[in-house]
Amino acid sequence: MYTRRIFPIKGIIKWTRRYIYLFLLLATIPVILFEIFRWKWLHIPWLPLGVLGTAVAFIVSFKNNASYDRLWEARKIWGGIVNASRSWTIQVKDFITNDHAKEKCTEAALKSIHRELVHRHVAWLTALRYQLRKDKPWETHLKNSKSNREFREAQLFVHEDSVPIETVIKDYISEEEYNIVASKANLASQILGIQSKRLRELKQQGYIEDFRHMEMNAMLTEFYTLQGKSERIKNFPYPRQFATLNYIFMWSFVLLVPFAIMKEFQDIGVEIVAYLTENPAYFEISQTIEMFIGRHFVWFSIPFSALIGWVFHTMEAIGENTENPFEGGPNDVPITDMSRGIEIDIRQLIDDTDIPEPYTWKNDIVM
Repeated sequence: MYTRRIFPIKGIIKWTRRYIYLFLLLATIPVILFEIFRWKWLHIPWLPLGVLGTAVAFIVSFKNNASYDRLWEARKIWGGIVNASRSWTIQVKDFITNDHAKEKCTEAALKSIHRELVHRHVAWLTALRYQLRKDKPWETHLKNSKSNREFREAQLFVHEDSVPIETVIKDYISEEEYNIVASKANLASQILGIQSKRLRELKQQGYIEDFRHMEMNAMLTEFYTLQGKSERIKNFPYPRQFATLNYIFMWSFVLLVPFAIMKEFQDIGVEIVAYLTENPAYFEISQTIEMFIGRHFVWFSIPFSALIGWVFHTMEAIGENTENPFEGGPNDVPITDMSRGIEIDIRQLIDDTDIPEPYTWKNDIVM
């Protein structure tokens, strides 16, 4: 997630520069055919293309709104995870006591139980974010595109791309527990299952009384709900039929723009020449102006065509990059940073030791 108020124009240009070159090329070819090869029939009227452009603008806006909704929902889900994690830690700290225990344990043993449950929760956070960072077929072209690859390489690292999950998660759960969850498809769900089993054992030992046990189980249910909501966004893409048609319509418009706009610029050149010719103040230079503008003003359509294509394509690309909010891009929810923030917060609540430092990021990007 980009953290400054405004994206730097230099960064946007760098991200889209390959398409800028392409749009300049696509705008130049029709002008060459029209002006140099004298294919004066090679143009289309601007009015129907303007109607198409209006339709494409609506379609792009619809996709961008849907993509923003997916991004904002993901942020709300992880905001819920932040709040629920704090509540869970307070319950662990205050509900698990010797008050109803069959065999009372020492204060150090209670703190060890608290630490075990909180660390297992961090393991759940870790497993969940690793699952959300996995590639999906509809995301692959984003991560493999040269522009996005350059962005990811420019950062210090994308943690889930650089460090295997077993290296990270073994710091929070035992070797036996890791072997159990590693053999399953959904590690995060299995960790919550182990957490529930452990709560039942503590209840049977009397460290948690019935009402408090129900409250803590309800919190585990909330974690399952939040995980399911995250997985729904991750595993169900923006409908491909809408995305594909949006892509086709946008490129159809961009490819047709030069064929309409060059005739408009030629007509503007003719109008300027007519004005200069009729104005006595410009009589002496009118012939030179007429020769230059009448023959060459159409070339000004190239940068304007490229500009129109760049605007429509960039808006479509922003929607495409925003619709999957867990990939680790500049428009995504920074779940790695949020996970580390949650870990620091909840471990401080139980007065834990060896608490890690926040992640450090480059170029005003957090992930």
